[in-house]
Amino acid sequence: MREGAAMLAAIVLSGALMCGCGGGSGSGGSTTPPETQAAAPTINTTNAQNGAVVVSLTTTTTGATIYYTLDGTTPTNVSQIYEAPFLVASNLTLKTIAAEPPGYLNSNVTSQSFTPNIPSGTLVWSDEFTNSTGSNAQPNPMVWTYDTGNSGFGNHELENYCAWGSNISPCSTANPNVYVGTDGYLHIDAQQPSAGVYTSARLKTKGLFSFQYGRIEVRAQVPEAQGFWPAFWLMGNNIATVNWPACGEMDVLERINAAATPDWNEGSIHGTGFTGNNLGTVFNFPSGQTAAGWHTYGMIWSPGSVSYYVDDPTHPYVTYTTSSISGLSGAVWPFDLGANYILLNLAVGGDWPGSPNASTPFPSEMLVDYVRVYTN
Repeated sequence: MREGAAMLAAIVLSGALMCGCGGGSGSGGSTTPPETQAAAPTINTTNAQNGAVVVSLTTTTTGATIYYTLDGTTPTNVSQIYEAPFLVASNLTLKTIAAEPPGYLNSNVTSQSFTPNIPSGTLVWSDEFTNSTGSNAQPNPMVWTYDTGNSGFGNHELENYCAWGSNISPCSTANPNVYVGTDGYLHIDAQQPSAGVYTSARLKTKGLFSFQYGRIEVRAQVPEAQGFWPAFWLMGNNIATVNWPACGEMDVLERINAAATPDWNEGSIHGTGFTGNNLGTVFNFPSGQTAAGWHTYGMIWSPGSVSYYVDDPTHPYVTYTTSSISGLSGAVWPFDLGANYILLNLAVGGDWPGSPNASTPFPSEMLVDYVRVYTN
């Protein structure tokens, strides 16, 4: 009996060791399976201009978050999160990992060095809005997407924003609000399809293209009338994770209502602790000029610095630096945290600038000749 009991005990123990049932945690004494390592990101590049490239990062691990650095340091779970393809136009080393899905270990590091050696002042990316089709064409879908609808956009605005090709009322493909014309200009049209109903367009490169640092400019002419608010501006890719205003906002072209004497444009920056009129500066056009004429509106963006100019990049009319937010309660400089995407729009009505009136002509349009990015 004792020998049989001993033999039975040995068999049970042997079975426990073989199946791994003994000493485990969780229901029924089962063990936690070992974690799987996330797949390392792949670095993909497409050519931009004059040696610059647009970089995109992918991983085959579903649900993984991609983190990256551009200074050669090893990325961690608190490094910059990859949100969209970004421009590389300077010498740097990109390192990236995939992380965070439950049950996975961080991936190995993928690394690539870039040495384009591009001189200062070189054009490295642009949309020239060329169109040789013989009819109105869609803005490049690899670059531009759209905000749509009639949410008021935080300002009680009146317009319904319409995407290219939208036939959802009040939008109409018969009278598009955005297109590249055969004249080689991007057209953003504000329309009034019926009494009290307004349509327009807001384009953005969110999720498709972004950049950090350099000189960006738009050549444009804008409509000037009560209730119109044309703009060219940028916001941080990290808006998806930190929201506005922590993502930062840089307004390059912005003005409202009818032409004034002198006529004007405002360049401003916004972030946590400075969302109102704290850091906005008006540029007055020279006598005889208005925003209804063709002008280039530009921004020079460097670490710790944002400058704005109209027509002449050698003479910025204002420069904001990290010291500009000193004394503003709770202010945090957001413009060195990563890449930004581009927006172009023509708003109608709202708290600023106010509603259109009988003097406001419809349709009216904002024309854009090009958007260009240069190296600093």
